Amino acid sequence: MYHQILLKYWGYSQFRPLQEDIIISIANGNDTLGLLPTGGGKSITFQVPALAKEGICLVITPLIALMKDQVENLKKRGIKATAIYSGMTKHEIDLNFENCIYGNVKFLYLSPERLGTEIFKERVKKMKINLIAIDESHCISQWGYDFRPSYLKISELRDIVHDVPFLALTATATPEVVDDIQEKLHFQKKNVLQKSFERKNLVYVVRHVEDKLKYLVKIISKVKGSGIVYVRNRKKTKEIAVYLRENKITADYYHAGLSHELRNRKQENWKNNRIQVIVSTNAFGMGIDKPDVRFVVHLDMPDSIEAYFQEAGRAGRDEKRAYAVLLYHEEDKKKIHQRIERSFPEISKIKDTYHALGNFFQIPVGGGKNNVYEFQISDFISNYKLELIKTFNSLKILQREGYIELTDELDNPSRIIFLMNREDLYKFQVSHVKLDGFIKLLLRSYTGVFHDYVIIDENELARKVNTNRDIIYQYLLSLGRYKVINYIPQKKTPLVVYTEERLDEKALYISPENYKNRKERFTNRVNAMLEYATESTICRNQYLLRYFGEKDPYQCGNCDICLKRNELDLSTYEFDIIVNELKVILKRNPIKLEDLVDSVSQKEEKTIKVIRWLLDNNKIHYDDNNLLNWK
Repeated sequence: MYHQILLKYWGYSQFRPLQEDIIISIANGNDTLGLLPTGGGKSITFQVPALAKEGICLVITPLIALMKDQVENLKKRGIKATAIYSGMTKHEIDLNFENCIYGNVKFLYLSPERLGTEIFKERVKKMKINLIAIDESHCISQWGYDFRPSYLKISELRDIVHDVPFLALTATATPEVVDDIQEKLHFQKKNVLQKSFERKNLVYVVRHVEDKLKYLVKIISKVKGSGIVYVRNRKKTKEIAVYLRENKITADYYHAGLSHELRNRKQENWKNNRIQVIVSTNAFGMGIDKPDVRFVVHLDMPDSIEAYFQEAGRAGRDEKRAYAVLLYHEEDKKKIHQRIERSFPEISKIKDTYHALGNFFQIPVGGGKNNVYEFQISDFISNYKLELIKTFNSLKILQREGYIELTDELDNPSRIIFLMNREDLYKFQVSHVKLDGFIKLLLRSYTGVFHDYVIIDENELARKVNTNRDIIYQYLLSLGRYKVINYIPQKKTPLVVYTEERLDEKALYISPENYKNRKERFTNRVNAMLEYATESTICRNQYLLRYFGEKDPYQCGNCDICLKRNELDLSTYEFDIIVNELKVILKRNPIKLEDLVDSVSQKEEKTIKVIRWLLDNNKIHYDDNNLLNWK
């Protein structure tokens, strides 16, 4: 049955590794944690079993852009799906819930902060839920790299929706996060289905370079095919894309601040190989399934191994050779440590930001709970003379403490729904001849407008009748005034959701212990990323797999460290034995070179090769007395 569904809706005759195991586990009613690497096809694992059963699948995800993409993709396959998230009108939310209860909707995508609302708690009781899928499930763990307090509400669904399995999904999780996810979601018994994080076709490389841009051009000229270049800020995306074009490389830039239309156009140009390289912030890549990406280059260091692994993993999904390259400069060490301090402003600053935010929205103490506010951070910092980075990070800490939710910039396209039924609409058209032609244009252009909100494009409508957008806009407003349609114009803004009522100064509590623990965990993740970048003896693949808790991973033989080691003409086994012996001796006492060589059990010639390699890679050094030391 599952293979038939896969073939009918997705056109595949076989599941990818582990997908079917997860589906069978869910079908047997077991709570399941599925660990699949980026590009491993996580969505199939809940979409297929949900289609096989009567009822609706509830999908919880914090990524609104991904949520919208998946809903659109399901609709294109003839599967009814909808989404509810902050930024929608009350009427849209109400209508969506009604369709989930009385319509034939198979998938309801929901942002986690909606779980705490009364309307959701009441309406979900009336739905026939067949599965609850939790994407990005690492967000439930305070040990994870993207903790979201709203995820802690998910387990409360067990009191409302009985005997329905939970499927938790993530691409990256350390062993402690794996345990934490199952505990926080109240799994009946531990049940982890995990594919190895190893990507045999992906070659990991770190290059220590003085001029990153010059080296970037060198990489692109050597590795044919399309690629992604990741940087940390929006301004750099454009500057680097321009630099690449000046060097005869077809490139474009991408970030969340661009319009929906522009982002889509850039995405499509890259996906269809009209441009070779996309330079982007980490906003790019979610939900984009381009299998033939040959390289991913990080010009700036991510904050964690988890983030790096997920972004690097967008290369080589077609199982052919691809490269994940991190470019490193000594300055990066200083920058990443500065990032730690900027990410954790003083508690007094965080409290000041919270009170300024309440005043900015004019929320009285005790009010605001579950209210959604449009939020332009530039206006906020200008009003209160605040520093951008510290303010943004203060808001993120307030989110982690559970007081607010801060969304990324949302690009909500224009939507309409017809409020009149067909009979009343016909009477209206007869009595309002001037609007009759425009109503017919809407009905010809869009389907389903009597039952659901439908995305419209004012520019496309204007092109169809050879007029301009403003005239279309005025017609839509007119129909809205006559209550023929409900028209929601396009809006592009981040949002703040108050998940708790506004507190006064004395009641606001930022736990010093939580603050200290989170800063320590963030620092540990940053240091692990820094260690990966500066490591010169451990195979890159081994380092990454050990970080994610895999036991005794193989050396890949292809990364920059393995290739350097291969030049010594020693087997991996011989190299490791000599290194381990040298480490034990040198950590005990500094020693002369000739005494060191004599102390190792292996052949002198091989030992000298390894010592030379360790010196070249700054793992050992001579002290002032010309004795060798382990660094």
